[in-house]
Amino acid sequence: MAEFSKLLTKTDIRKRFSLPTKCFKPLPSLKGSHVRDFPAIDESGFVWTFQCSTRKKGHPKPVLSKGWLAFVRHKELKVGDRVKFFKEKDQSGPATPFYRVEAEKEIKIFGVIFGYSPIVAPSP
Repeated sequence: MAEFSKLLTKTDIRKRFSLPTKCFKPLPSLKGSHVRDFPAIDESGFVWTFQCSTRKKGHPKPVLSKGWLAFVRHKELKVGDRVKFFKEKDQSGPATPFYRVEAEKEIKIFGVIFGYSPIVAPSP
């Protein structure tokens, strides 16, 4: 089951992946900082490095910036497509979490959203 998923907006495609605050808990701890890089493996086995950050002051809404737009371009994501993040435990180490990321294309039939199809693209 996905830790969180989101239908992509214009901002997500053009600038950064903006996350609802409720999605902050499953992300890597910032450990007193407002920014942290974390790896996420996609369905083809490629490891993407994303940078999660929050505002230094005010509402701590998390966003993914560094690495995100390269992921969007490689997967050819568009507004309305869906991205899912999963937090899992590495079987080789003691309670070491790792992340998986999946992208899904919106499927429309006669202008009606029918569902979503996984995007399996070769590694960059």
